[in-house]
Order: sequence, then C-alpha cells, then structure tokens
Amino acid sequence: MTAALAEKVLADVRAGGGRVTAARRALVGALAEAAPKTHLTAEELVSQVRSYHPDVADSTIYRLLADLEARGLARHVHTGHGPAVYHLSAAGDHLHLVCDGCGRIIDVPPTILGRLDNRLRDTHGFRLRADHIALHGLCRHCQEA
Repeated sequence: MTAALAEKVLADVRAGGGRVTAARRALVGALAEAAPKTHLTAEELVSQVRSYHPDVADSTIYRLLADLEARGLARHVHTGHGPAVYHLSAAGDHLHLVCDGCGRIIDVPPTILGRLDNRLRDTHGFRLRADHIALHGLCRHCQEA
C-alpha cells in the first residue's frame, strides 16, 4: 500500500501540472511510509529526506511540503504545544485523538463527531472542520495505569 499511496499522490501532482523530482518523491515516500501508523513533524520529514538526499536544502523540503498542502494532497494538524504533524490526504480522512499521558495519536473516522457537527450546523449555522486540530484526553492504557 505504501508504494501505491505514494504513486497516487505523485500522479495527482503530475495531473496538477507539478514536477516529480527526486526530493518530492522522497518526501511523498516518507509521508506514505508513515501512514497510517504515525504522523511526522516537518523536521522529521526533513531528516528522512536528507538521509537519502543530503544535497537537498531544508528550504526545498519545506517548500515541497507547503506545495503538497496547497494542492490538497497533504494536511497538517496541531496536536498540542509542539510542532504540527503531517499526513497524506489520500491516506483517508480522519480526526486525531492525542493522549496527554503517553502522547499517542489515535486516528478516528470523522463521523465520530457527526452528532456534534449536526447540532452545531442546526443551532448555529456552523460547519465543523476538526481535521486541523486534535482532541485531547487519556487513552485506555493511561487511564488504567
């Protein structure tokens, strides 16, 4: 799935008029490999890409990451007080639960907030978009500890 996910994203880049360079391929590959088991910060992505392509400037990687976001192919989410983490949009829509005890990020389907979303829309005319933030609490393991 990792290679297929990366190729899908790169095909979308090409279809949108973008170039698929070695640096972009490495960045998309790192994001695809992380999905769905982890989320990576920009700094972690820079480190991974540079491990394969040490000649690529950090600024190039940040620019490519911003371009993937602008194309709707990647998203970042703020999980707390630290840096944002990134994932590929093609990995599927999901929300993020962050355990304040162990730091684990749990992906959940966006439908989990369906009733709240409906109530906010009906009561306030407000459409919830919770994919940019994380919901905090304690995971089952930390509750039992």
